[in-house]
Amino acid sequence: MKKRVACIVTEYRDFSHADVIVGKILEGYDQKGGPGPALQVVSMYVDQFPENDLSKSLAKKHGFPIAENIEEALTLGQGKLVVDGVLIIGEHGRYPYNVKGQHLYPRPRFMEDTLAVFDKYGAVVPLFNDKHLAYNWHNAEWMYRQARLRLIPFMAGSSLPVTYRRPRLQLRRGIPLEAGLAIGYGGFESYGFHALETLQCMVERRATNRQGVASVTFHDSNAFWDRVDSDHRLHRLLYAAIDVIPHPKANVRQVTKGRPDVGLYEIEYVDGFRAWVAMLNGYVTEFAFACLPRGASKPLATWFYLYNDRPFPHFAYLVKAIEQMIQTGHPSYPVERTLLATGILDAVMTSRFLGGRTVRTPHLVELNYRPVDYPFAPEPDLGVALPGVES
Repeated sequence: MKKRVACIVTEYRDFSHADVIVGKILEGYDQKGGPGPALQVVSMYVDQFPENDLSKSLAKKHGFPIAENIEEALTLGQGKLVVDGVLIIGEHGRYPYNVKGQHLYPRPRFMEDTLAVFDKYGAVVPLFNDKHLAYNWHNAEWMYRQARLRLIPFMAGSSLPVTYRRPRLQLRRGIPLEAGLAIGYGGFESYGFHALETLQCMVERRATNRQGVASVTFHDSNAFWDRVDSDHRLHRLLYAAIDVIPHPKANVRQVTKGRPDVGLYEIEYVDGFRAWVAMLNGYVTEFAFACLPRGASKPLATWFYLYNDRPFPHFAYLVKAIEQMIQTGHPSYPVERTLLATGILDAVMTSRFLGGRTVRTPHLVELNYRPVDYPFAPEPDLGVALPGVES
């Protein structure tokens, strides 16, 4: 049975997150009318309408209203909550940046307005928030706490934890690890979050009962290589991750040194574990992960592979996770993973703003959770794999 959902989005245009997520509910995983999730879009609130807006034409095509506000989207004017789930997709659109370079997307406002409707009508439904919860820790922690207070099934995050991996590496829970590293590219905040979730969905499986983080440091492209040369674990992990993905034959040090869009995030966890995110703009446009199991002769590594063309099938696996939560009332994986990545990212942006000063994170020390065995995308046979569709 299809569950009814309301979609709260910043903007809906080609290749926006609304397009690649909501589009799979409206028009199937292939976004051409094929099989899709057991969800039905019954309303949409759109915050901004660019010239290439798609929401109005899709509303007409699929017979759902564009609501004037979030209450209308959740109630359809019937004086009660009439949806089974809410998707908040606060990515893309014309919104300002602060002095740290953080994009001030209105996800907390969308959440606040949604909670007001829940409170007014005395009911809650599962809620998904795309990507990191908010640009800063204060808002993110508020969103998380308010959901917990109301017992709302709550998920967040990106498609990276559920995308394809080559080779198909899944660390066993409780594996002893010495260190870990993720490679990423793109903006330090926008794509740095993807790289952090790539990292965290793997290192969370290490042998520990404490996931919290003690400090975070940002190293610019010049300090990057000094840090690599000072730690043999970091050096081994960096090149192990590079080796599992397609990359140019050029020397990575020469290509990246001095570039303003290259950086290294260093994360010290409270259990003594250390991890890094290497943003290698100019050298790769991929995500990868490497770790060093205790006592192993060489690192384990995998490429987190994305299909960067329509229909962006890796997002289909994110939609499947959202669908499972809305159908069952239970999150498919812990929102705390995304909350932790959000807090780390905020500290990264602060450290960068402070010229690479180490930022202590006492608010992240006690953030703890247990990982789960949620499946990631199967390896495609013929170029594209879609849930429920034989490749």
